[in-house]
Amino acid sequence: MNTLFTLIVVIQVLAALTIVGLVLLQHGKGADMGAAFGSGASGSLFGASGSSNFLSKSTAVAAAIFFAATLALAFIGNKHSTAGGGVMENLPVQTPNAPAVPSSAAPAGVGSSAPANGPENTAGAPSASAGSSEGGAGQVNQIPK
Repeated sequence: MNTLFTLIVVIQVLAALTIVGLVLLQHGKGADMGAAFGSGASGSLFGASGSSNFLSKSTAVAAAIFFAATLALAFIGNKHSTAGGGVMENLPVQTPNAPAVPSSAAPAGVGSSAPANGPENTAGAPSASAGSSEGGAGQVNQIPK
């Protein structure tokens, strides 16, 4: 699928460059006045009247190819893959009643909100999560300083 996408992008870029080149080769409406006095019509590659028809038809074909490549890229890019999933789908599921405790640490009490491990909890000092600036070594939801 990736090679098809790359191939369509290459076709689209080539068609866009072809359109730019063909539009730059075409004469504008102001060039007709010079051609009326004899300049440029006899030295043309496609003849006196063939250049405008050939270049405009070529531009139309390149524009159709560009349009088809754009539609193909939109169609391919719109398909969603279900195998990838989102970032949040890979997270482990946690129930709201059970706190996230590492399996190696056992909680002190089922209903207690203070962490079980840490030297400040044995002496009765307030924990770091209650607003203290000192950090305990074994607390679960704390960033070390």
